[in-house]
Amino acid sequence: MFLNEGSGALLLALLAALQVSAEGRGTPLCQPGFSEDLYDVVVSGNPTEGQPLLRVKFVDCGRSRRLRFKTGDPEDFRIDGDGVVYATRSFQIPSARAILIYAQDVDTQDKWRTKVKVTQRGQQVKETQDTGAPAPIQEITFPLGHGDGSAGLERSKRDWVIPPINVVENSRGPFPSKLVRVTSDLQMKHVVRYRITGPGADEPPAGIFIMDPVSGELSVMKSLDREQRPSFQLRAHALDQFGNQLENSIDIYINVIDQNDNRPQFVHQIWNGRVQDGSKPGTHVMTITATDKDDSRTSNGAVQYRIVAQSPKIPTDGIFSINSESGSIATMVGSLDREKVPEYTLIIQATDMDGHVLHGLSNTATAMIQVTDADLPSSTMQVKETQDTGAPPPIREIVFPLGHVDGSGGLKRRKRDWVIPSINVPESSRGPFPSELVRIRSDHDKNRSLRYSVTGPGADQPPTGIFIINPISGELSVTKPLDREQIASFHLRAHAVDLNGNQVENPIDISINVIDINDNRPEFVHQIWNGTVPEGSKPGTYVMTVTSIDKDDPKTVNGMLRYKILAQSPDTPSNNMFTINNQTGGIITMAAGLDREKVPQYTLIIQATDMEGNAMYGLSNTATALIRVTDINDNPPEFTTYTFYGEVPENRVNIVVANLSVTDKDQPNTPAWNAVYKIIGGDPTGRFTVRTDPASNKGLVTVVKPIDYEVSRTFVLTVIAENEEFLAKGIHLPRQSTATVSIRVIDVNESPYFEPNPKLMRLEEGMPAESMLTVFTAQDPDRFMEQTIRYSKLYDPANWLRIDPANGQISTMALLDRESPYVQNNLYNATFLASDNGIPPASGTGTLQIFLLDINDNAPHVFPREAEMCERPEPNGINITAIDGDIHPNAGPFAFELSSRPSTVRRNWTITRLSGNYAQLSLRISYLESGIYEVPIIITDSGNLPMVNTSYLRVKVCQCDHNGDCVDMERIVAAGLGTGAIIAILLCIIILLILVLLFVVWMKRRDKERQAKQLLIDPEDDVRDNILKYDEEGGGEEDQDYDLSQLQQPDTMEPDTIKPVGIRRLDERPLHPEPQYPVRSVAPHPGDIGDFINEGLKAADNDPTAPPYDSLLVFDYEGSGSTAGSLSSLNSSSSGGDQDYDYLNDWGPRFRKLADMYGGNDD
Repeated sequence: MFLNEGSGALLLALLAALQVSAEGRGTPLCQPGFSEDLYDVVVSGNPTEGQPLLRVKFVDCGRSRRLRFKTGDPEDFRIDGDGVVYATRSFQIPSARAILIYAQDVDTQDKWRTKVKVTQRGQQVKETQDTGAPAPIQEITFPLGHGDGSAGLERSKRDWVIPPINVVENSRGPFPSKLVRVTSDLQMKHVVRYRITGPGADEPPAGIFIMDPVSGELSVMKSLDREQRPSFQLRAHALDQFGNQLENSIDIYINVIDQNDNRPQFVHQIWNGRVQDGSKPGTHVMTITATDKDDSRTSNGAVQYRIVAQSPKIPTDGIFSINSESGSIATMVGSLDREKVPEYTLIIQATDMDGHVLHGLSNTATAMIQVTDADLPSSTMQVKETQDTGAPPPIREIVFPLGHVDGSGGLKRRKRDWVIPSINVPESSRGPFPSELVRIRSDHDKNRSLRYSVTGPGADQPPTGIFIINPISGELSVTKPLDREQIASFHLRAHAVDLNGNQVENPIDISINVIDINDNRPEFVHQIWNGTVPEGSKPGTYVMTVTSIDKDDPKTVNGMLRYKILAQSPDTPSNNMFTINNQTGGIITMAAGLDREKVPQYTLIIQATDMEGNAMYGLSNTATALIRVTDINDNPPEFTTYTFYGEVPENRVNIVVANLSVTDKDQPNTPAWNAVYKIIGGDPTGRFTVRTDPASNKGLVTVVKPIDYEVSRTFVLTVIAENEEFLAKGIHLPRQSTATVSIRVIDVNESPYFEPNPKLMRLEEGMPAESMLTVFTAQDPDRFMEQTIRYSKLYDPANWLRIDPANGQISTMALLDRESPYVQNNLYNATFLASDNGIPPASGTGTLQIFLLDINDNAPHVFPREAEMCERPEPNGINITAIDGDIHPNAGPFAFELSSRPSTVRRNWTITRLSGNYAQLSLRISYLESGIYEVPIIITDSGNLPMVNTSYLRVKVCQCDHNGDCVDMERIVAAGLGTGAIIAILLCIIILLILVLLFVVWMKRRDKERQAKQLLIDPEDDVRDNILKYDEEGGGEEDQDYDLSQLQQPDTMEPDTIKPVGIRRLDERPLHPEPQYPVRSVAPHPGDIGDFINEGLKAADNDPTAPPYDSLLVFDYEGSGSTAGSLSSLNSSSSGGDQDYDYLNDWGPRFRKLADMYGGNDD
């Protein structure tokens, strides 16, 4: 039988490993170093940056070495202080990759080395590896047969030595999974069929292994369990097509490689032990044992022990220690005192994987250690050990200590009598109840009858009735299930009395501890947890921490929680993107590849389990963790096309010529999405800029400087797109982030321009009309267009100039005068227009500035023109100067002199030169009569051709007071008025008086007309010959809504409501009759209606000014004082022709007819 080279190396490595393992178990001394000489790692793909690969373990034999780790290939791999190896960058594994790991003692400088082999899953490797999946398929060839005389098959030496095939238990498949290929050299000559036999193939448990009869591939059909069967021995056969054996059968050994899939299990869940108080350190207390079904020859079954918690922590926390390998518990200190702490409770943890808390599986048990009294006789207290039987602990007996009589005959306490070990009662017990806990007995019960009782909370104090005691037997019992979460312990006091109630024993204290059981499920603080993590985060990045609480005892495994992730959704790019610290609940990233653009949020189902995460015994609860992947700038903006096009008319600015569109996969409207555009080429003069549209994120190519078509007809810009936020580390701008923009310039008809503009020229004023000044022409920037330019005048305020429309020649139309109001600072500005004949036409303006030089063309004038002076000469005179429209040197200094005519000028006045521009005029004589005098003064300027002018100074001579002020200005002013002025003033006054008189007359006439209109009424409305229908009375009182209170007589009204006579308006209806008229009496009884009406008629006849009070109709009131009387008396029976109506004849024809009607005879 033959083996290939890889199989032989595998066999040697396996034998060496077994030998090392055997030597390790047989050697009592611990050798420091790596736990493995070769670590095999299989990865599913190429390693990525930050991906954890494995953890190497260093055994330092308890020396607490300070180690420094490093890798032989730091460019691709790094190792942390805890031994975890990571990939420092992403790289590809062609087949396999081997690296060296070094460890060095910082203090002693000792060095160790191991090897790590990294293989990508799917690579064809001839060697069998313990990777947690089926080993890569290897090939076994049948050995060549040798003839032995009988022509039978002869076995060659060592043909049967086939290295075993290792298959890891609990493999997840896929199944069938190929293990090895069996081949025969005879298959070149014969048709060979292969077959496998043995337990696991055709014998029970059958069907685990199968062999392809044609290819000879041996496969496993399902996952194996080493704890059920650690190995299989199969036999392979090579047969021809007729079933005849062609080769000697070969044995194939399959070993099931152990995985850590079994948790350590304690033999008892509760362990009881004793130790005497005052024991020396190192005193053995008890030994606890845990078993593990995993392979004890590997670390999977190597269990180590440790003390997790001690209660109480008195006098210190480390009272006891445990041997990590044997489980032996011993004292660490010698200060045990039963009076202070009668019992200790230890939580013991057993962990496989040599006690590795990260990878090992754990379980816990409880150790109850009682501190016994070294001086107490054995008969004083009898205690049976409690075992883990699943039932309440056997009842124990507590004996009252013997009392000693002191001098007073009372009970005397013996030393250390009262320290009674606590009684432990599990919570939530199912009974039966009452359940006996302990029996209390006194030594005096042998010679007398005693009665026992118990007091305290839980007995005779709230909550009462939980504990009872048999008064005769002393058995203390619990009557109901206890709940540690409500009350964790009870403190009772037991009493012993005789039948007369006399105390026989001193009371003893009994402590009852409620032992916790796992009856509370973990509860998460929040049912939904929210967290965030940036995309692209490296493995190990902290995300969030979830928290759950358990009401059970946190010092026991019942309250010790472990967290794990049950499910992740979605499971891309892998199903283990996150991991959780099983103790703290901290969630971190496990793998690289977080991409917000692909998966914006992950949903994790988190499970919290007590009993340290024991899935079989622990209680669990779940919560949801929502992890939102936040955006980073890992996607640069990319242009939608490589080239954009646009066009712009020349000389236009602030217009958009092209829109640049980009795509960005990052979150919109964030700095990682907002685009920033920059022009990096094609615009050396800075004529363009690219702004960003905040709504669409597009780039708007905008012209900021005018472009001349005659200079540049096209532009090709290079634009780069970036983000407001820098790209994430390792991300670079792709080619798609750069684009070109081709811009075409459109030629337009440009305006002609004058050069220079403005144009300045210097001329002397006084240039006559029709003088040619200059030629002012414009240039056309459109060099490629044949156009003509015409000129016109646009602005010429003084209308001095004209321009030739064809050649731009400028000439004068009038005399140029520097003193013109249109000349400012000697400059005269005129604007001309140049227009071309393009389509559409364009025009430009130019300004001609003429600087006018002064000539002496203006005579000087005296200033001021008027002055005042007193009649008598005073030291003060009149200071005068001259005003000249010209400027230096054609103005001052001036020469002043008095005119010789009239002769009185020089006789009365004198003039004195003060300076070049000023002189003083004063009186020559001692007195001059008041009045106004015109003094002629001859003024000469300093021009090259001087100009002379006689200017008159008007002097007002007046009488002055002692201050020199004039006092008779009115007389002087009147004297100074001419005859025409006085006549004009008088005429104005007369006209004003006539206007006032006319206005008064008009006002009086208007008042008379208003009074006449009151009597003269339109003929249509004349009441003297017309019957007017004022109103019509309605029906009776039954069908009208009248206020009958208005029928009340005036004398029945309240006095306060009647106004005094004579205090009413003339147009007001009288509220009370005049005194001279009779007043009606109070209305009679309603039965005499006739009398009531007659009295009302008489009152109406005698009172012509009052309307009838039995009527609600009020027509009008004409006032008092009329000689005609009231018209209401026309129909009175007592009135008639005795009244005089002759005065109506004077009112006109209509009133005369009325006088005939009422004042005439019966005819």
